[in-house]
Amino acid sequence: MSDTLSPSTTAEHPPEEVRLAITGMTCASCSARIERKLAKVAGVQSATVNLATEKARVRFSAPVTVDAIVAEVQKTGYGASVLDDTPRAETGSAAGPTPGAGELLRKLQARYARQDTGADDRAHTSDDQGDHLGHTPAQDVLKPRLIVAIALTIPVLLLAMVLPTFAASPWLELALATPVVFWCAWPFHRAAAVNARHLASTMDTLVSLGVLAAWGYSVVELLQGGMHLYFEVASVVTTFLLVGRFLEARAKDSGKDALRSLLDLGAKDVSVLRIDPRSRITSETRIPVGELVVGDQFIVRPGEKVATDGVVRDGSSAVDASLVTGESTPVDVSPGDPVTGGSINTTGRIVVEARKVGADTMLAGIQRLVETAQTGKADVQRLADRVSAVFVPVVLAVAVVTFVAWLATGHDLATSLAVGVTVLIIACPCALGLATPTALLVGTGRGAQLGTLIKGPQVLEDTRRVDTVVLDKTGTITTGELRLRSIAVRGTLSKTAALTAAAAVEQGSEHPVARAVVDGARLARLELPRIRDFQANPGEGATARIKDTEVTVGKAVLFEGVAPELLEHARSNAGTTVFVGWDGVAQAALTVEDTVRDSSKAAIARLRELGLTPYLLTGDSASNARSVAEQVGIDASNVRADVLPAQKHEVVTELQQSGRVVAMVGDGVNDAAALAQADLGLAMGSGTDVAMDSADIVLVRPDLDAVGDAIGLSRETLRIIKQNLAWAFGYNTAAIPLAAFGLLNPMIAGATMALSSVLVVSNSLRLKRWTR
Repeated sequence: MSDTLSPSTTAEHPPEEVRLAITGMTCASCSARIERKLAKVAGVQSATVNLATEKARVRFSAPVTVDAIVAEVQKTGYGASVLDDTPRAETGSAAGPTPGAGELLRKLQARYARQDTGADDRAHTSDDQGDHLGHTPAQDVLKPRLIVAIALTIPVLLLAMVLPTFAASPWLELALATPVVFWCAWPFHRAAAVNARHLASTMDTLVSLGVLAAWGYSVVELLQGGMHLYFEVASVVTTFLLVGRFLEARAKDSGKDALRSLLDLGAKDVSVLRIDPRSRITSETRIPVGELVVGDQFIVRPGEKVATDGVVRDGSSAVDASLVTGESTPVDVSPGDPVTGGSINTTGRIVVEARKVGADTMLAGIQRLVETAQTGKADVQRLADRVSAVFVPVVLAVAVVTFVAWLATGHDLATSLAVGVTVLIIACPCALGLATPTALLVGTGRGAQLGTLIKGPQVLEDTRRVDTVVLDKTGTITTGELRLRSIAVRGTLSKTAALTAAAAVEQGSEHPVARAVVDGARLARLELPRIRDFQANPGEGATARIKDTEVTVGKAVLFEGVAPELLEHARSNAGTTVFVGWDGVAQAALTVEDTVRDSSKAAIARLRELGLTPYLLTGDSASNARSVAEQVGIDASNVRADVLPAQKHEVVTELQQSGRVVAMVGDGVNDAAALAQADLGLAMGSGTDVAMDSADIVLVRPDLDAVGDAIGLSRETLRIIKQNLAWAFGYNTAAIPLAAFGLLNPMIAGATMALSSVLVVSNSLRLKRWTR
């Protein structure tokens, strides 16, 4: 299944994407079968079905429609319902290409509030398949059947093992085992029948045949007066499998906790300020958060959640955004500062103006990115799916051959049947189908809690190979905000007087250097004099009159003379230096510098611990770059300065050609090409849409330490996946020969098969506790 379209096809029918909730899947062969069926539909470009999340993502274009896709899944024998806002019209109108990651960080459907109690967090079994598309939790479906199975199986086992000579024992066993075999095991039988109608077989086929064969043989034997009965086998196997399925459903549901916690982060209602058009009196009204519109001003009291992304208009407080971004330290906010929906106001009362609502918020985009990643498949999972697709028919053949071989070698019918049933039961590939999706489900969810959004399963594979990390300076290692760092003066002029004069002139400019000088004066609590006749000299500086003196602030070329000590100050200090003076002579030099993030040095040390060699890449001057590199611990030989935006891509390519596997971290439009070229692209979530669209991982926290979290968690998730697959493949490979040679009891086979699935899911759940 390829995502590739011919140019003509793309132009005529822009692709759409729909997400479906799938019911009735029980093993990897189910998901593989749905994928194969959808791939054969004209117009479907790709289909990915995830067993753990019970969702499908289908990319398609006309002539196929969403209704046709749903109908195809239902014809295959499974239930399907649409989770997307894709139009359900039969015309199949194209909605345009799937939005990129940057857009997704602001565009997630407001439907999540509905889905949290619907399809998104429901596990389904074949028991409710075909009746409806309602979403009954698997635990609720399985629990009564499991309770009845346990209650009836225990006496069956006692009668068979402890009281085999009791005259009524065989008939009591029949009476007790029959409800277990037919009612308790009904989910297995029904799924097997549905698939049989479509000439297909799944794990349920193996279970159903095994249980019915043991029960049916025992009934015939009982009616003929024989004593080789296997009622306890049919009952115990059913009970063990139900226990395994129940524990598996609980574990899978637990694995969705991270995504569910994201869904629960948003506020449910909000206090909005409304102005009466007649009286012009402002009043406070409580409304559901879904009714908020851009421009609304709402109140956030201490302890309340910020309802949506916005800007503080009144009041000041400290906002805890750890649940959304993973940033542990509350951030002080005051008028003009942005706040993120889902963060918690800790102290003062603030009034916020809504800037993004519903699907446009950061929290909504995070939810979408996480869910998209969880629905995808890594290469190792596709291999497991291909194996599972042919595994069940092969096992059926092996079971028949085993049964015939035992009969042919002189064994009685009962023994031969028991061995054949054991092969059927022990070979169920549940663990194989759950090995990758459960680990991916938990790993990506944990990443979201830490402020790390992994876009897809292939990213996990890429992190394993990376040995070099290229870091853009501005906005990545540094904050991207200029601050006044030093002042040098000549003669008797005081530094305070020089800063006052420079800031007075620069307050009329919007240039970042000018803003840094003005902010420096404000931090020093200086009172700035009034100016007049302000004139900007683009690219050079500005002039203005303070009282009767014309003051100039800017580059050296604006002055007739600059004292050597001021020029030396400019050369010896990293950053950008502007001069301030009058009468054509520079009297002082002010240096502003980008601020290094507090966490950058420790974060880079951690990257080294992960086996990565850090490189610094910047368009800034060599002196500035070396200064930053020295502060954070990057070798001078690994600094690339004076790099133009178009050259960043070339630097990454050069490193790759030298044999390095490169991860690129950036945040700006000028980083997009380099992010796309890198083997692994990581974009700071505070950056631009283009950068986030080009990246493989989006870091919601504006913190370089999130890079280490992303790579560390990705590698651990991949390690868990490999452990799961090794167990699943190894278990089936070793168990089938043991069963075929009669070395396993059918009851033990049922218990170990159920245990293997629980083991795989439980191993994946360890990722919930992952820390640095």
